[in-house]
Amino acid sequence: MEQFKEKPMYTYLMVLVICASAGLQGWMALFTNFAKEVVGVNGFQIGVAQAVREIPGFLTFLVMYVLLVMKEHRLSAWSVVLLGIGIGATGFFPTFPGLLMVTVIMSIGFHYFETTNKSLTVQYFDLKDAPVVFARLRGYGALANITVGSIVWFLSYFIPYQLNFLLLGIFISLAGIYMLSKNPVQEHGLPPQNKLVLRRKYWLYYVLNFLSGARRQIFIVFAVFLLVEKYRLSVSTIAGIYVLNYILTYLTNRYISRAINVYGERVVLSLESASLFVLFLGYAFIENAWVAVILYVLDSIFFNFAIGLNTYLQKTADPGDLAQSTAIGFTINHISAVVIPLVGGSLWLLNWKLPFLIGACLTVISLYFTQKIRTQTR
Repeated sequence: MEQFKEKPMYTYLMVLVICASAGLQGWMALFTNFAKEVVGVNGFQIGVAQAVREIPGFLTFLVMYVLLVMKEHRLSAWSVVLLGIGIGATGFFPTFPGLLMVTVIMSIGFHYFETTNKSLTVQYFDLKDAPVVFARLRGYGALANITVGSIVWFLSYFIPYQLNFLLLGIFISLAGIYMLSKNPVQEHGLPPQNKLVLRRKYWLYYVLNFLSGARRQIFIVFAVFLLVEKYRLSVSTIAGIYVLNYILTYLTNRYISRAINVYGERVVLSLESASLFVLFLGYAFIENAWVAVILYVLDSIFFNFAIGLNTYLQKTADPGDLAQSTAIGFTINHISAVVIPLVGGSLWLLNWKLPFLIGACLTVISLYFTQKIRTQTR
């Protein structure tokens, strides 16, 4: 009967997820238009900016060393504070080098929070509850994104980018500072682990994370840039699309968690790969603005199927390996996340369809490896 709600860690993570999700969503809703209209970037530069944004994700293995001097739940809260600082500063640096600098600050906060968030979830919630908790937290994040997306959409008509970024950043940082006063830690039976774990038996989890990171970047970077550059959608329209995305995320996440519990990770992740293959081909060959918007909305729904990777690890890894393996998986996910924007940005200058065709190929490879998933209770 959802007894996991009684755990202090659930409430703690819920608040931080809401803050981090709202911060990233507000930043994303403003970033592409800000980069295009104020900074004046081209397709290659947007790829560089997004690659730089993912470098902190590639370095998330360093979390294990930070945890030598800081509790994991406190690192989560401090990460949200840093996320807010990076967001709030964005509008004050309307040059390409400045944009890269504040993007790195924001990204360190977000990626370190995401690593600790996933790690704490798989440590504090059992095999049956974890998919539900992941889905619920994403649902709460979606509600926060709906709210902040609506606010950004409204304020974009009245205030400049600089003030939009600043107000959002201040709110996120203050919320993170408040959560530093909370202590949700309970004994969960696992000794603290502060060493890296890279084991052969988790090879499939690593491969799937690598492919997931590559596909995710095509969605995050080039799908939205397609809407802004090719189809000339305004910042208010982009914000409205994000709001619609997160309404659907909130409504569908509960069914995703149920599907994982009933059908397993292999079925859910196979459906994700097959669907994204069709969507990427649609981006490349159907040149209609509103069809592209529909594809983007569907893309955002299937994006949430990736929680199956976290529950797959939880079902197959040794309990003492969970925190470290989560950090390693997040790092591997971001190896491709650093490379794809750079390669895709270069290819965009040749032909804007090429990044999406590469994405379609990656989904086929991912579908092949997904068939090797075998999950069972430890």
